[in-house]
Amino acid sequence: MAVTLHHVAQAAGVSIKTVSNVINDYPHIREETRERVLAAIDELGYQPNLSARGLRSGRTGAISLIIPDLKNAYFAELADSVMRAAAEHDLVVMIQQSAGIRERELEVLHGPRMRMVDGILFSVLALGQEDAPLVDIPTPLVLLGERIFNGPADHVTMQNVAASRAATEHLIALGHRRILAFGAHENEVIGSAGLRLTGYKEALAAAGIPYRDELVVDVGNWHRSDGADAMRGALATGLSFDGVVAFNDSIALGAVRVLQERGIRIPEDVSVIGFDDIDETRYSLPSLSTVDPGREEIAETAVRVLLERIVNPDRTIPPREFEASFRIVERESTAVMRSQSSADPRISSKA
Repeated sequence: MAVTLHHVAQAAGVSIKTVSNVINDYPHIREETRERVLAAIDELGYQPNLSARGLRSGRTGAISLIIPDLKNAYFAELADSVMRAAAEHDLVVMIQQSAGIRERELEVLHGPRMRMVDGILFSVLALGQEDAPLVDIPTPLVLLGERIFNGPADHVTMQNVAASRAATEHLIALGHRRILAFGAHENEVIGSAGLRLTGYKEALAAAGIPYRDELVVDVGNWHRSDGADAMRGALATGLSFDGVVAFNDSIALGAVRVLQERGIRIPEDVSVIGFDDIDETRYSLPSLSTVDPGREEIAETAVRVLLERIVNPDRTIPPREFEASFRIVERESTAVMRSQSSADPRISSKA
């Protein structure tokens, strides 16, 4: 049988109204009474009914996180970061997956479950700038990612261009010159792949290294298997390179596996750097150099900004944009290129 307010009130020796006041953080309650009620809640394992609580107070204490795909390690770890940040404010998180499909993103955003939450964090992947009116909803909303800038909602994102440029500059500083841009999406300009390719180009230009189309490798989806398949395809063409800037860690790990299968040593023959600093990169062999894009900062900022909108619904603050800081995390997969007097470090598919 489910534990109710009545059971908690009986155990604590108080009225149901007092239990409700404690749950809803009513300020004018004696500390002794509050502690007795909280002890009874813990002992009985009482879970507030969010729907009923929302009817009484206008707030449920729940927010929603809409992300493309939990199979993608970055989004899984982002969800973890958001849940921990939300817990600091006594908020629970409902997670919805959109699969990065435009129709599904709109279906989830405007679906009935969103009426059960106080606010929404929405990691947009398929909607474009022209869809800005479609995310102008009554529920407090914070956008995440690289879509719909200058829109109707607050926006928290990472420094894709600057971070990708820094990752490329890291390899250039180590002596690498034929560097793959690994993970591009054909004709994409706005979006993670397009922005990270821009950063790659900027780094080459600043170093006086010619940009070469053949060193840009498209990877349609950003999972390990996609990275492995794309690297096999690149090697099959006879392409030679001495470094890889991968646009996320998962495809970098897939590429590393294929390179090692071919007897190509990392970092002795090829240096590889990823993007996202997912947990697995610390334990791969070799451990993967990567970009920490500020995931924790993104989560904490997004939750804080959303909560501001929730508790101050009548404030007329214009939509704001926030960018998280980033850093290069240097690990075993990148190293100074060997002297040209030794064996040529540039490899090809025939290695």
